[in-house]
Amino acid sequence: MADKSTKFIFVTGGVLSGLGKGITAASIGNLLKARGLNVNIQKCDPYLNVDAGTLNPREHGECFVTKDGAETDLDLGHYERFLDQELTQSSSLMAGQIISKVINDERAGKYAGQTVQYIPHVTNEFQDAISEAAHGHDVHIVEIGGTVGDYESLALIEAIRELGFRVGRTNSLFVHVVYLPYLGASNEIKTKPAQNAVRTLRGFGVMPDVLVGRSEMIPSEGISHKLSMFSGIPEEAIALLPNADSIYEVPLTLEDSGITDVICQRLGLKCQKPQLAEWRKVVERATTPQQHLLKVGVVAKYLDNADTYMSVFEALRSAAWANHAHVEITWIDAEKLEAMPSAEVEKTLRTVDGLVVPGGFGSRGIEGKIIAAQYALRHKTPYLGLCYGMQMMVIAAARLAGLEGANTTEVDPNTPHPVINTMDGQQGMENTGGTMRLGNYACHFTEDSLAAKLYGTHDVLERHRHRFEANGTYVSDYESWGIRAVGINPDSNLVEVIEGVDHPFLMASQYHPEFKSRPNKPHPMFKGFIAALTAQAASHPITHSVKATV
Repeated sequence: MADKSTKFIFVTGGVLSGLGKGITAASIGNLLKARGLNVNIQKCDPYLNVDAGTLNPREHGECFVTKDGAETDLDLGHYERFLDQELTQSSSLMAGQIISKVINDERAGKYAGQTVQYIPHVTNEFQDAISEAAHGHDVHIVEIGGTVGDYESLALIEAIRELGFRVGRTNSLFVHVVYLPYLGASNEIKTKPAQNAVRTLRGFGVMPDVLVGRSEMIPSEGISHKLSMFSGIPEEAIALLPNADSIYEVPLTLEDSGITDVICQRLGLKCQKPQLAEWRKVVERATTPQQHLLKVGVVAKYLDNADTYMSVFEALRSAAWANHAHVEITWIDAEKLEAMPSAEVEKTLRTVDGLVVPGGFGSRGIEGKIIAAQYALRHKTPYLGLCYGMQMMVIAAARLAGLEGANTTEVDPNTPHPVINTMDGQQGMENTGGTMRLGNYACHFTEDSLAAKLYGTHDVLERHRHRFEANGTYVSDYESWGIRAVGINPDSNLVEVIEGVDHPFLMASQYHPEFKSRPNKPHPMFKGFIAALTAQAASHPITHSVKATV
């Protein structure tokens, strides 16, 4: 049963997907937290996957990992960055989890011979999972994935309708995010799709209390009135969100619209005056031309969707702002890099000030990443390796030191020099999850390491998502290869961080530091990387603002 002391805010989307429901939900959470409320937030997806770990990053973007090891949708990254708090697996709910539980319960006889149906059994399980995640919080925000009207979302929409009815009108509020298309032929924004989207939601028994209109152009003055007239939603409860220079402007736009006051009054929330000074500084840094232009090459293989490396890009941008710089991210296709003649490789990599090799799995593009790592070693180009990026650097250093054929056993099980392999006792379990390290693990830095200096401490907890590890047999040889292990897991003695020897900046971690970076608190590794670029690269004054869409 839902806790009636908790207020629920349900965020749905209409017209089309990719509107920015996650940013909207995170922004509402940001503003309520700024008013002193204890806020939690949850993403509910209609996919029949059990978690996001097996979703194709080309289609769905990055797999975000929580501190307790849940593999989740990328929206949880937005939630953590906007709310500046660490979430858990309870904040990610997929229909596959619920369906699996219902089927397992049926097989175990829990339903005692009842006919098991979507209503009430599946919808009740959704409500129980949402209520459990909400327990103990002043406000629980629930984003429903997909678009209202999709067949796969019907059970979720029914579940939140019933839950809203259970907890009562004063304890639940529905926010509907809709799209307002611009029609160039008549030079106007059209509201009909939004009207229809509200009508569709009402057809499922949910009357939205707040309407958020997303658009690529700035709407004319009469749009809110027209939406109100044809949707039945008061004009003061309608917020218009045209594309912003930075996604971090959205909370301030919503605040200026008065929507937060509407939400607080509607739910009877006792709030203090919003404390937004720090967030305004974030927005100012994000939208003000900076002193330096830095070009960073991201050597990647998932190039179809920028969302694949969302947390990496946001961490780079936040670190750049902290260093009074703007980062220009250049995609470098790892597969194309490995097919290039050496002269063309040099020409391509010379165009950037620093290199980032992010996480990944499998053999595709691996040689291109190794080539980039070798280039960074030879030319003393600043290098930041993230998870797979650390493993590629170890392989690159080993090969440059003369260990021909050095590789990871993930790609070449018969390599003569398995500098990356699985943990002792886990061989043969690579595809079972037996060697997957997920979530927080400890790391201890050596006394004289750059990592300890950047972090300001010798002991940290960082988030992992990988199966293979640096082979401890070779660690004693690292220094002769031009690298050294400076971060070790104190429980398993596994390598967590390596640095370059006599290098302006070469740092790579087995963990994913990007998951803990915040727009107001850039991660130390990213901040150090950008600082090294700023010190090394020539100054390039910027005369234009950076454009980013919600």
